[in-house]
Formats: sequence, structure tokens, C-alpha cells
Amino acid sequence: MNPKFKTFLKILLVVFVSAVVIVGTYLILLYTGLWEKLNSVEKLKSFILEQGIWGRVFFVFLQFIQVAFLPIPSPLVVVAGSLIYGPFQASLLSLAGILLGSAVAFAIGRIFGKKVVSFMVGKDNQKKWSSYLSNAKYSFVLMMLLPLFPDDVLCMVAGLTDMSWTFFMVTQLITRTIGIFTMSFLSVGDIIPFSGWGIYVWILIGLFAVLAIYFSIKYNKEIENLIYKVFKKKKAVK
Repeated sequence: MNPKFKTFLKILLVVFVSAVVIVGTYLILLYTGLWEKLNSVEKLKSFILEQGIWGRVFFVFLQFIQVAFLPIPSPLVVVAGSLIYGPFQASLLSLAGILLGSAVAFAIGRIFGKKVVSFMVGKDNQKKWSSYLSNAKYSFVLMMLLPLFPDDVLCMVAGLTDMSWTFFMVTQLITRTIGIFTMSFLSVGDIIPFSGWGIYVWILIGLFAVLAIYFSIKYNKEIENLIYKVFKKKKAVK
């Protein structure tokens, strides 16, 4: 069999399977009525509670598919989980699903290449973030920490670069743990209330996040060089 035709069949099979998984998951969510509840914390909370003993399994599954396959807002799921299971348990459950989903997303990029990733995230997104990550390996850590960056897209596109599995998974473990635990504990309003003095703190946090995103994009090369030098010095010391 012609190698090019064999490669084409492989890509076609992966695209078909991916499409079946995405459409199938969407239809299941639509049939169960969950899709309509993904825009409300309270509705999602009620739906998870209705699953009884399977609620935790379902919660982990939700976090998995929102990274690997469907654009479900992760913060909404994390907040709903925190209200049901408490911030600590919800963080552990979220971490399990999100780490698994991140590994699958990275594997899709690493194993099946640009054409499949372009199909999954869009050609423009694939080109944009591939170009960025190819020149900003260490900045990837910062991007995974900051809000508003497309984490699921970044994980898949990272698989197209020369980033190693070890670097990727260590980055995911550190950044996801920080982000998920922070979101879970802050979302319940016990540490920083959503009224009174807490409003001013939330405004400052929002401004800090916006500035951090702005500078991480504008000075990505400088940040990359700085982090690289730090890592290089640590390796030299060892």
C-alpha cells in the first residue's frame, strides 16, 4: 500500500473516530438535558446531585471531556463541584479528570499531527498557537497558570511541538493543581467574600490577571529567555 495513502487512511480514521466521540458525547448531553444546564452553576449542581453515588464519576468525566473533546466551561464545573463536595474534594476530582484529559489532548497532537489537530481546534488556532509554542516552551507554564488562555487548545497544540511528555505532564501537574485549588477555594466565598471589601480584592485580582496576560503576550521572548537562563543555571549547579 502506498505510504501516503496509508497515512491518509490513518488520518481519516482518527478524524472519523474523533467526530463520532464529539457528536456522540454532545447528543448524550443533549438527550440527558445536561447541555442546557452547562450555563448555570445551580442547574449543573442539581444535575450532578441527581446522579447519586455516580455523581463523582460523572463529575470527573465532565472535567475529562471538557479538556479533550468539548468546549465546556471548566470554571463552571469546578464551582459546581466545590458547592457539592467542598473545595478540597472537588479539587482532587477535577484534577483527576483534567490531567487525564490534558494527557489525551497532548497525545492527539503528538500521535496524529497537524491535520487532526486542525480538525479538532480549527486551522487558524492550530497555526497561531503552534507558532507561539514553538518559540515559547517555558512561557507555556505561565500560559497554563493564567486565565483566559485556551488551555485545551494549548494542550493539543503542544503535542505538535518538540515539548517532551515529561515537561508537559510536570507543567500540567503544577499549574493545574495551583489553578484548580485556587478556583475551588475562592469560589465558595469563604476566603474572599463576594461583597464588601471582597469586591475591591476581586477587582484587583482581575486587573492583575489582565496585566499578566498582556505582558506575557507582549514580552513572551524576554520571558522565555529569562526562564531558560534560570533553568540552565539550576542544571549547571546540579
